[in-house]
Amino acid sequence: MLHPPQAGEAKNQRVSSISFSEVEILTTAVGIEPLCGRLMNIGINGFVINDPNDFEDLLAHKNGNWDYIDDELMSLRDKTPSVTVYIPDNEQGAEMLMLLRSEIDALKQFAENNSLNFGELSLNIKNIREEDWADNWKQYFKPFKCGEKLLVKPSWEDVTDSGGRTVLEIDPGSSFGTGQHHTTKLCLETLEKYIKPGQAVLDLGCGSGILGIAASLLGASEVCGVDVEENSVKTAGENFAKNKISKFTLHCGNIITDEDFADRLKGDYDIITVNIVADVIIAMSGIFAEFLKKGGVVILSGIIKERADEVYTAMKTAGYKQIEERESGGWVAAVFIEIEEED
Repeated sequence: MLHPPQAGEAKNQRVSSISFSEVEILTTAVGIEPLCGRLMNIGINGFVINDPNDFEDLLAHKNGNWDYIDDELMSLRDKTPSVTVYIPDNEQGAEMLMLLRSEIDALKQFAENNSLNFGELSLNIKNIREEDWADNWKQYFKPFKCGEKLLVKPSWEDVTDSGGRTVLEIDPGSSFGTGQHHTTKLCLETLEKYIKPGQAVLDLGCGSGILGIAASLLGASEVCGVDVEENSVKTAGENFAKNKISKFTLHCGNIITDEDFADRLKGDYDIITVNIVADVIIAMSGIFAEFLKKGGVVILSGIIKERADEVYTAMKTAGYKQIEERESGGWVAAVFIEIEEED
């Protein structure tokens, strides 16, 4: 997988002829560590940290005799703490930016729920207003084939010949999921392999709704999508409508922290899809059984390769065995079934 430039590298550096957009995320000193953890969870391992507290510490514990400190360096003490990342200017970068926004929204919610001050957590994209970024990235979203049966089409593109494939139309808005990112594509391809007509599918962390829509188009008779972000649920509903799918349900809530909400969702699903990040999947691993029909499968994606073993261990501990793994661009997707109890 292509990672952004590491901290300290030139901002205008090009890697393999791919340019990068600079994205600054404003936070607080206490928000830097959890923010960096979220970034690493989605495969962003290179970033620049600006923490005025580090500069104050440097002044207090400096070694040697300093006669002069550059004015520009001194100005760092007055700046808002921030973390800067570099996103490639291509289709993978467009999806990565959506994933980043989704993680930032989740971090905001976490801070609010726990009375933590992580600051604005706003994104400043160099040369692009945040509210305009989606239009700027539309140039990268083109119709593409996925698996053996689907053709994913952004809502602003026309397709005159689908080549016999089922067309899935998607407008992600600010929600993650156009299908071009490795994680979503892996999940779509895996879902196509395991789904059977008439099955019930639960999509946890539905984002744009793309996995639930694919499930419906591939024959699912019941689809339920869940997300912690109201905007994602709204966007998913609009995308189901674009695909002329009327039989679906969408819910906004957190099945990990809200037991009452989780109880209302309990049912017998043939397939559970989860395209989130490793930490959330690990936290969910112990409750999948409450939603899964006997003999059903859990399809997991959104896992960076370096953390796959952690996820697999958590699933094994929860009573599942792995039956398949797929990898693409440094990300993995895996399929699990419950371990049958011995007589």
